[in-house]
Amino acid sequence: MYQWLEVDLGERTKITAVATQGRYGSSDWLISYLLMFSDTGHNWQQYRQEDSIGFFPGNSNADSVVQYKLQQPVVARFLRLIPLDWNPSGRIGLRLETYGCPYTSDVMSLDGSSSLMYRLSPRLRQTSKEVISLKFKTQRNAGILLQAGGQGGLSLSLELERGKLLLLLRQDGTSSSEPQRLVSLGSLLDDQHWHHVVLERQSAHLNLTVDKHTQSVQTPAKFSQWDIEEVGINTLSNYHGCLENLLYNDLNLIELVKNSDHQVTVLGNVTFSCAEPVSVAVTFPGPQSFLQLPGGMASSSGDWSVGFQFRTWNKAGLLLTFDLPQQGGVVWLYLSEARLRLQILKDGRVLLELTAGSGLSDGQWHSVDLISRRGHNSEECRNPFDIFQGCMRRLTMDNQPVDLIKVQQRLLGNYSQLQIDMCGIIDRCSPSRCEHGGRCSQSWTVFHCNCSDSGYSGATCHSSVYEPSCEAYKHNGNTSGHFYIDVDGSGPVKPQLVYCNMTEENTWMVIQHNNTELTRVRPSPGVHQHSVHFDYSSEDEQLLAVISQSEHCEQDLSYHCRMSQGSPFSWWLGGPGSGHLQTYWGGAQPGSQQCACGLQGDCVDPQHYCNCDASRMEWTEDSGLLIHKESLPVRSLVLGDIQRPGSEAAYRVGPLRCHGDRNFWNAAFFDKETSYLHFPTFHGELSADISFLFKTTASSGVFLENLGIKDFIRIELSSSTQVVFSFDVGNGPLEVRVESSVPLNDDRWHRVRAERNVKEASLRLDDLPAATQEAPADGHFHLQLNSQLFIGGTASRQKGFRGCIRSLQLNGVTLDLEERAKITPGVQPGCPGHCSSYGSLCQNQGRCVERANGFHCDCGLSAYTGVFCHTEVSASFRSGTSVSYTFKEPYELMRNSSALPSSIYSDMTLRGENVSLSFRTNQSPALLLYVSSYYREYLALLINNSRRYFDFKLPFSASRSLIKPALCCLISWKWIFFWC
Repeated sequence: MYQWLEVDLGERTKITAVATQGRYGSSDWLISYLLMFSDTGHNWQQYRQEDSIGFFPGNSNADSVVQYKLQQPVVARFLRLIPLDWNPSGRIGLRLETYGCPYTSDVMSLDGSSSLMYRLSPRLRQTSKEVISLKFKTQRNAGILLQAGGQGGLSLSLELERGKLLLLLRQDGTSSSEPQRLVSLGSLLDDQHWHHVVLERQSAHLNLTVDKHTQSVQTPAKFSQWDIEEVGINTLSNYHGCLENLLYNDLNLIELVKNSDHQVTVLGNVTFSCAEPVSVAVTFPGPQSFLQLPGGMASSSGDWSVGFQFRTWNKAGLLLTFDLPQQGGVVWLYLSEARLRLQILKDGRVLLELTAGSGLSDGQWHSVDLISRRGHNSEECRNPFDIFQGCMRRLTMDNQPVDLIKVQQRLLGNYSQLQIDMCGIIDRCSPSRCEHGGRCSQSWTVFHCNCSDSGYSGATCHSSVYEPSCEAYKHNGNTSGHFYIDVDGSGPVKPQLVYCNMTEENTWMVIQHNNTELTRVRPSPGVHQHSVHFDYSSEDEQLLAVISQSEHCEQDLSYHCRMSQGSPFSWWLGGPGSGHLQTYWGGAQPGSQQCACGLQGDCVDPQHYCNCDASRMEWTEDSGLLIHKESLPVRSLVLGDIQRPGSEAAYRVGPLRCHGDRNFWNAAFFDKETSYLHFPTFHGELSADISFLFKTTASSGVFLENLGIKDFIRIELSSSTQVVFSFDVGNGPLEVRVESSVPLNDDRWHRVRAERNVKEASLRLDDLPAATQEAPADGHFHLQLNSQLFIGGTASRQKGFRGCIRSLQLNGVTLDLEERAKITPGVQPGCPGHCSSYGSLCQNQGRCVERANGFHCDCGLSAYTGVFCHTEVSASFRSGTSVSYTFKEPYELMRNSSALPSSIYSDMTLRGENVSLSFRTNQSPALLLYVSSYYREYLALLINNSRRYFDFKLPFSASRSLIKPALCCLISWKWIFFWC
């Protein structure tokens, strides 16, 4: 161990690939190895694939060549290959080839007070797209890297802060102004390695790229017409480090400086080379890592001192220990709760304890200086504290630097499991793998996501904790109320709070806005139009997602008028964004420029298509439902013609109401093992979640499969009681299994939810506990698939699934199984038989009735009502008690019908052919119901000796309408449960 092969390429070279081969005619070959790169032969950097994998698989024999193309080419002069493992029957031996191209560049060095400023000519300012790119390397974690200034005192600034690169917008072009932070990207950029930065600007849209990670930002509108007038670094930048290939739209500014171009101004000490100080760091990567040094020499004052710098992500760990032989004690310097603590112990008793600093586990370099009486290091490492994982540098003893290169060469001290001449710290939270606003934190080896208050769960906050619709909440047994819904599951649309109105017929999602009341508009001097904007409780993308997912949406729109015409003086805006102009009104068709009465032919003035267009002196209205989803929601309303004498108007825009979930019941039935549906390749490189419901009578079958060259993903019913989620992302096949205590082939709906991310894979079945499988800490995490996605079968047409699959979502996107099934032999759209799974939701003897999409509860044989027959409709009567109600005669109702809405009267007269009630009593005889009429007709329902019978004087006929409203009004009073 601890050997390496180092190659000096003579100059900086763009390295694109490496290849290895065993030693000729031997048993010597490498099984795995690391690659290190450096510009100077010091401060090495380990090459990592996918930001995670540090090692390269090597050879399996002495003759075959194994080549790897680097995902990201490396520019370096020196290359080191460090063996990790080799043929156990041989020794370390290899042949090595390095592939690459010549690399030329222009470099300059700045000392913190230097400046370079390039003023653009007017011709260069008139470009539609501007690109600024550069490379930089520095040991300082703060400083202004670049500024781009323009007219109006506006400037863009690239600044280092705590090792991160910030893109700031300044208002007056000076560093003293309070800047607006646009984006933060990168981390640990003070590692004295080259980092590539690209800033692209097109109008007000900016893209910032640091190394291989990009973020986009939309700047304020005033920025869209802003022109860059100068680019460079001013004397206040405080940037210490090197720049390479500073380009503005492919114009090399460093080359212009070398050529003394008049458009470039340079001040201060600028050199065209990159002289970097040699600072040898050492990395403690794991629990077996330690460094042991001999005791230092005492100074003339008799003091003994130690100094060093460290950086870590861990909150605890032992930094240093040594004995005090003269005092007979021991010194411990360690981290605890991210604070530095010093303890001096003797005979197990604490003689002295000091604490300093806070938040020292932030990944930044922190300096420590310790001075004590003379002692020497302990010859053995006794550590009652957590192990230290992190980096150290600038280690001194008695004010003399420790030569760590001698330590590396085994000429000084002793060590184990160290990485010398490099700092192997990794920021696992940059970029953050936590989704949906989850907060990332980390230790030296792993990162964690805090998903609280995000509405999502899982190791990376990927999966929504909410249902996608009110329909889904209903089928979990919920009744009406406010619920959070997440329309696209793990997709980008955030959860939203809606009111779910669970009725017997439909399940409505109700989204309110800021004014659903009838609002009167009165004329105002000098105001010729009244404009009102409606702010909804949901954001625009949430509204549009709800409308798209729903089977039907509607919104009530009413315009009440007196001497106030509607068209063409009034209109409304509806639809996506700020909305499109609409000139039709409730109950009419888009583009018709009509109202409901125009389509029905019953406007108050036949010459007009809207009641309000008649401009009558008395109040009239145009009202109705807007049901065309492309015009919803109503964004704003503009009312004109309100300035004439006597003009008055009022409006009402109801809440947005939608019912039906187009995704929830989307299903397909597979009647053969060889039948399947295929879809485009599933793209879930970093995060993949799959959810669906299934029901079957078969004991096994593959639900889903997608293959790559080596990678794959598959979910299957492996037995009548077990579901298996298996995949391979390059680390070898992994499986997650869930075992059910009851058979799954019972022809009832069962829910499967599988998720795979960079930390773990999980599988849930119904309400059983989730099974998880951790991802390898140092392995691949990109899932690379390239074949078609097979649903209900496999590419080999073996082990196919027989049964129904419903509501299949991949990363929040629902696959339209029904539409694909219509054109696929062996697969039928839809799947009946929901009562076997949901029938238990119907309570109190309610009867489950099948529908094409779902079911409903028939409460006809129970004394209950409601969506699940859960609301009792009854009353308790004691002996001698009763309830009575006196109805008006029919002609009185008709004569005064203008006082009541016509719909109420028509309901009262047209309903009421049959009456039914449920009762329970131990009293006999008893009078259950008695209805008498103005004409001395009566109807009585009695019980005697446990027998019910009717007693009536005259038969009721369709010509008698008095009893009908009486019975119907009894229903609304809910004395006893019965219906018409």
